[in-house]
Amino acid sequence: MNAMGVRRTAEQVLALAPDEASRRAGSRLGAAGPWSGTGGAGGVVWGQCAGSGGTPYRTVVDTAGPAYSCSCPSRKSPCKHALGLLLRAADGAAVPDGAEPPDWAARWLSARRARIAGAARRAEGGPPADQEAARRRAERRAARVTAGAEELERRLADLVRGGLAAAGQRGYGLWEETAARMVDAQAPGLAGRVRELGAIPGSGPGWPVRLLEECALTHLLDRAWLAADRLPAPLAATVRTRVGLPSVPGGTAVRDRWLVLAQYDSGDGRLTTRRIWLYGAESGRTALLLSFGAAGRAPALALPVGAVVDGELTPHAGSGQLRAEPGEVLLPAAGPASPPPGGPVGAALDAYGRALREDPWLDSWPVTLARVVPARAEYGWQLADADGAEALPLTGGDRSRPGLWRLLALSGGAPVTVFGECGHRGFTPLAAWSPDAPSEPVPLL
Repeated sequence: MNAMGVRRTAEQVLALAPDEASRRAGSRLGAAGPWSGTGGAGGVVWGQCAGSGGTPYRTVVDTAGPAYSCSCPSRKSPCKHALGLLLRAADGAAVPDGAEPPDWAARWLSARRARIAGAARRAEGGPPADQEAARRRAERRAARVTAGAEELERRLADLVRGGLAAAGQRGYGLWEETAARMVDAQAPGLAGRVRELGAIPGSGPGWPVRLLEECALTHLLDRAWLAADRLPAPLAATVRTRVGLPSVPGGTAVRDRWLVLAQYDSGDGRLTTRRIWLYGAESGRTALLLSFGAAGRAPALALPVGAVVDGELTPHAGSGQLRAEPGEVLLPAAGPASPPPGGPVGAALDAYGRALREDPWLDSWPVTLARVVPARAEYGWQLADADGAEALPLTGGDRSRPGLWRLLALSGGAPVTVFGECGHRGFTPLAAWSPDAPSEPVPLL
């Protein structure tokens, strides 16, 4: 480690890009031509990049976040100039180390660190909240959610009574109306499940069976909410999260060196959700960080696959306790990290089954498969144990094709280690390691 921290590789830098266009533009700006006044110290890099106007853009990056500031008009984070500057820093000799930052970079860095320190002080000794007012608000919301769950129960009963075949003739309007009612009841989790139900009728062969299965899970969630006061505390916390109440940290903080296993975004046109999977080298824990961004803006948190960071994570309350919150800035750590210990396909299915006992609405569970080989089957691609004992179908369709080709190229027909999400639809591969490079994960999504 030097004054600029652990440098990211070019591939790790480009993994921070919010979209493909930014990735291409940032790659072009990684050359020396447009840059002047570059430097770095204390985990911060800065520089000025010539643009179409007469005044160069001032760009500064705190690599510990990472966090970015640029005088360009782009609303993307990081912008192409921040990506280009990080690519210059990845070169090693391209950005002078140990210099004093210019005034404009020092002002931004000072303000950023003051905000971080202020947030820490408020978390440690801020004024107590009005607990009585908070309790009354929580009770009012719980009453609205209960009313929404009872209404949804009646609508599900009407659906089953009228026959599932009729659901394909009613169109999506009734489902959307029901989802809107759940939003009014402040139960966004129930609203999301209703929208998923509405997308099933007419979706392909066997859709009535899938609709019945999802209706049963929704009914189970309704009944669990209505009886939440009689459930074990971890399961009750899971139910509250599933209906849409905020999930909050509730476990003991864990400090570790965390390997970034995967990072990918999903969105609905209004909100972008970023999922980052981490693995603790000493604790052996797998943790999920969630970060959100408004439409058209990338979430603030970005950790490139393969990076190793040091810091504390606090798990959320609930049965699985996979989701966690960083208690501080995650700092780059030196040294490679090995992948999580893996097992055969059967062990992955057992792990998912155990997780379902704690959370019946769980779509998938993080697992690592060891010594598996990608192979083409009659129904599509799969990952099979090297000895051919068991196999898991791969999910994702066309969206995962580039990752599938990378996995095939990495394997070359030989066994590999693969991390991903195992669920009732199959296995979604997110990262893989070859026997020749056991400390270098290859992102697959």
